[in-house]
Amino acid sequence: MADRSTEIDVGAPARWRGLPPGVILAAGVLAAIVLAAVLSRWLTPFPADQMHIKDRLTGPSLTYWAGTDEYGRDVLSRTLVGARLSLLLGSAATGIALVLGVPLGLLAGFRRGWVDELTMRGLDIVMSFPSLLFVLLILGVLPVNPLLTAAAIGIVFVPHVARLARSVTLDLMSEDFIVAAHARGEHASYILFRELLPNLWPFIVVEGSLRFAFAILLGAVLSFLGFGVQPPAADWGLMLGSARDFVENAPWMALAPGIAMSITVIAVSLLGDGLRQHLDPTTARS
Repeated sequence: MADRSTEIDVGAPARWRGLPPGVILAAGVLAAIVLAAVLSRWLTPFPADQMHIKDRLTGPSLTYWAGTDEYGRDVLSRTLVGARLSLLLGSAATGIALVLGVPLGLLAGFRRGWVDELTMRGLDIVMSFPSLLFVLLILGVLPVNPLLTAAAIGIVFVPHVARLARSVTLDLMSEDFIVAAHARGEHASYILFRELLPNLWPFIVVEGSLRFAFAILLGAVLSFLGFGVQPPAADWGLMLGSARDFVENAPWMALAPGIAMSITVIAVSLLGDGLRQHLDPTTARS
């Protein structure tokens, strides 16, 4: 019987061929946002923390393309710099969720029995709390720190990732290549990392992209509430929180970070949804 892992290694690049135009467009937009965040230090018209007191609450102009905030800081410069913090927080939270959630789900689906029951009931307890409330409970007893914020968001997402990994693993356990691996007397570690894990990665990519979008939104909400990035740092959620007191007189303070965050989340969501439809065997057959 042919080794399933060999077939996947050969056919994996073919899964990316013929991607829908929407996926390519979303990936291009996201790549442009990441590039702008990386090069923000050189793209910003002014330093993000530089104050121009005489020009405070100035509307968009040739000098300040997106206007200034209550301290006279350039909104466009702070939006570009804030992209870096928001993307780093989303990436860190997603990475933590995948690193912890995938092994838990993989092990629970492979071992089943009491291991599966104990793992899933523990994760159900975490999922019983609303995401925002659970993160606030964690951060309420810890010092406010961007790394701790990312870790708290990642922990909240672990049950979702683990349940997906477990579901896919349970489906794969009845496949012929897993039965053949057991018949050959392969070690559990071989089956987990050479047979099951390579078949999980398309689902992990899709789930990771969706968790990344949720992490950016949740991080912005936490910064808006004062539990995320702290002043005077530039962050989209923090900028929106500062703009709420000036929304009538200076709506441009919220416009640039709001548009930037919306475009990022929409691009990531479209990318994840497009990859899900493209990589799902059921959708591909239909």
